[in-house]
Amino acid sequence: MSMLKTYGRILRQLAPEKNLAIMLVIANLALVGAQFVEPVLFGRIIDAMTRLDTLGKNAAWLTLQPLVIAWVGFGLFSIIAAVTVALHSDRLAHRRRLGVMADFFDHILELPLSFHTSTHSGRLLKVMLDAANGMFFIWLSFFRENCASMVALFVLLPGTLFLNWRLGLILVVLVAFFGVLTAFVIRRTHGLQANVEVYNAQLAERASDVLGNLPVIQSFTRIENESRGLQDIIRLVLSAQMPVLSWWALAAVATRAASTLSLVAIFLVGVWLHLHKLASIGEIVTFMNFATMLIARLEGVVGFINSLFMQAPKIREFFDIMDTSPAIADKPGAIDPGRLRGEVTFDHVTFAYDQRRIAVSDVSFVVKPGETVALVGSTGSGKSTTLSLLHRAMDPNSGAIRIDGIDIRDMKLSALRRNIGVVFQEPMLFARTIEENLKVGKIDASKEEIELALARAQASDFVLRQVDGIKTLVGERGRSLSGGERQRVSIARALLKDPPILVFDEATSALDAATEKQLQAALEAATQGRTTFVIAHRLATIRSANRILVFEQGRIVESGSFDELVAQGGRFAALAKAQFMAGEHASAH
Repeated sequence: MSMLKTYGRILRQLAPEKNLAIMLVIANLALVGAQFVEPVLFGRIIDAMTRLDTLGKNAAWLTLQPLVIAWVGFGLFSIIAAVTVALHSDRLAHRRRLGVMADFFDHILELPLSFHTSTHSGRLLKVMLDAANGMFFIWLSFFRENCASMVALFVLLPGTLFLNWRLGLILVVLVAFFGVLTAFVIRRTHGLQANVEVYNAQLAERASDVLGNLPVIQSFTRIENESRGLQDIIRLVLSAQMPVLSWWALAAVATRAASTLSLVAIFLVGVWLHLHKLASIGEIVTFMNFATMLIARLEGVVGFINSLFMQAPKIREFFDIMDTSPAIADKPGAIDPGRLRGEVTFDHVTFAYDQRRIAVSDVSFVVKPGETVALVGSTGSGKSTTLSLLHRAMDPNSGAIRIDGIDIRDMKLSALRRNIGVVFQEPMLFARTIEENLKVGKIDASKEEIELALARAQASDFVLRQVDGIKTLVGERGRSLSGGERQRVSIARALLKDPPILVFDEATSALDAATEKQLQAALEAATQGRTTFVIAHRLATIRSANRILVFEQGRIVESGSFDELVAQGGRFAALAKAQFMAGEHASAH
């Protein structure tokens, strides 16, 4: 994406405030027109005053009066227009800054889990904040200065040639020099700035990683190592940034030198022209004012291009992410079937994360409403991926998944996920109160419903022991709670949602034996009448499942009840024997 294209796209983000943006552009046009007329009128006043000797006093005043009134009027108009533009530019830029942040946030929430597993959350936060702030300053400088500057350069500058083409030509040469210089510096630094942003992204990711794992850092005495690691990245950022800054510093020096030389040239050429009766004193004064105004505009434009150049890689990354289409989306005509009964059918489902790694291969099974089905197998055997396909974290490459006979791809995503409650292996709590974490499951839940969900999840006692009870803040990722407490809140959250289908992905892995036993009984009661899927490594927890599916390398290799599979003496029987023998051995000790 070229810088010009990036700039155009930044301006298109103003579409929701299009009317105000157009009004500000018109105000800028009027402002530039007034600022162009002011030097012309001032020059005419100077010329009128130099003719005082040849004109009578009354005649001179009659000539000066309308010019002075017009000059003062245009000056006052410029002040009012400038204040209006500045005030509304600020408000517009602030509103759109927050608007693009909200749009970006909404967009990344829609992106698939595969995107988020390969993209660091620290990087996403950095992109959102950096790009929104960068666009804010670009919008602000555009309406306050650069819109007027562009009009002055490309519309009014040619107009100076009609006033005095010889003096006007000096201004044209000045602008051409600025253009060539800026293009040269951009060409030399374009690749360098892209490298800077790569290191800046690494810096954000590294800092986010460290802050998110402080217990590990402190426990393993890694503070000095991590500090050194961050300092190393900072040195890379600086070494990449310094050449860029040097080139733009050189451009600033050349700009200032060219500006000074242009003023001197206009004065000297103007004097020569005046001596040869080719320019009046008023025209010299007018063009000196033009040069001063134009130089200020050009320096502003160069500074703006420098700023845009520095921000462009961050903003391009923002647009790259915004251009990433959600892999999972509602198809045209998707339906909302309401509350489902919970009959689940996997029909020859195959899914691969890439061409070389098939995670689920030709999986077929049917689960009746209210049944409990357990999925077991070694790590990486395809259990979690299979159930991720059920709530459309991804879509299968082939085959179909149906609930109550409806292909889940024909349902609205919100409708499908409203009917499925998932308890993840990692509790994933927000840095909010216990109540707010629970209400993620049901935003309008009553006090009684919350209490019932907590009781079913064996969480009532520990919540009551908290200083602020259900209003207790649990810290980032729920760190103020123990692993078992976090998991019980997570289970209560899913139960509060009251879906017809429940998925437990190692939901009891963080619980002690006593709590796990209590919770098993509670869950059996809570899952009555619901279709329930359980992923479990501890086989003792799935004795009561209606059916157990044994996975190996993405395929179902065995299926049956606990007793049936043990009696078969196959893969499941070997797993069960190994676990129960290990348990008996541990008990004996």
